Amino acid sequence: MNKRSLTLMTLSMALALTAGLATRKSVSAHCQIPCGIYDDDLRFGLLKENIATIDKSIKQITELSADPAKNAAQIARWAINKDKYADDIAELVSTYFLQQRIKPLADGATPEETAAYTKKLTLCHGLLVNAMKAKQNTDAQYVEKLTQLSEQFHEAYAH
Repeated sequence: MNKRSLTLMTLSMALALTAGLATRKSVSAHCQIPCGIYDDDLRFGLLKENIATIDKSIKQITELSADPAKNAAQIARWAINKDKYADDIAELVSTYFLQQRIKPLADGATPEETAAYTKKLTLCHGLLVNAMKAKQNTDAQYVEKLTQLSEQFHEAYAH
């Protein structure tokens, strides 16, 4: 291979790598390696903050919708924001809690362990469904459900 071909190949690989990094979706929940570094309180704080952001987004969309022609761009920006934070909730619940922190039941688990495990899974599923519902519309009932489920999950998770 001549020097020019090698330079072009190196440049192409560098551009491909740069493009890949630039379009990579960041994952804020945590790594998926067994590092053992967890901050559950931080994650519950993020969950609460994401729910508050969805709530504010819904309120802004509702307020701006009084004059949709004038506020179309702002409505779109708040809708995108609302959807992003709903996705962040789903990412956090899925990749941090379900994949890493809620351990599968061991063989021979007691009925109490099974009930606690089932409750955590059920609450996580509720968070995922209501985050999806919050993306689909601007009904504040889903913010309230997310808030309730988040609090219930935090309590169940602590025990």
